[in-house]
Amino acid sequence: MRIVIAEDSALLRAGIERILADAGHEVVAGVPDATELLRIVTQERPDLAIVDVRMPPTFTDEGIRAAALLRSQNPESPVLILSHYVEERYASDLIAADTRGFGYLLKDRVADVPAFLAAVDAVGSGGTALDPEVVSQILVRSHRRATLDQLTPREHDVVALMAQGKTNSAIAAELYISVGSAEKHIASIFTKLGLAPDENENRRVLAVLRYLET
Repeated sequence: MRIVIAEDSALLRAGIERILADAGHEVVAGVPDATELLRIVTQERPDLAIVDVRMPPTFTDEGIRAAALLRSQNPESPVLILSHYVEERYASDLIAADTRGFGYLLKDRVADVPAFLAAVDAVGSGGTALDPEVVSQILVRSHRRATLDQLTPREHDVVALMAQGKTNSAIAAELYISVGSAEKHIASIFTKLGLAPDENENRRVLAVLRYLET
């Protein structure tokens, strides 16, 4: 199998190349950033691209965004994401689009060489390889999104203003409602998000976090 590796750590990139070469695969290129990945994939048309999530210049989500672009341009192009982190939004979007020829593994799995090579073979042949932790976090995100879908449009407006740090009176003024109505909306939001009264937790902060996470 002809493989391209996009990984900014030269040491890890070399290690993956060695594992793949010992297994009989041909690593046609190892690149350190997402821009070079897009160029080399267009040029070489590999059988599989192995891509790190966080790459230069900002080390946030360049790699997985490049993978999403590759998949949108050519859904049949196999991509295996490797990361220390679960980038839930992009991962869930990629999985929802098409699981064929797609994998997402946490880098700890690379230490399990047979499991890593099995994932490479599966994804390269059009199958799927998803780390259990990736699946778990995506399911949690989906549950949170479904919970927020229970909110009314007005409650969405209220929690969005809460996220801006506005007080109940400021929310009421912004939405042209009474402070009592604002408080009722907030109480309803807490109930729908399953945030029961607890002296040790700030429900307002937790509600905002749920809102921002989705």
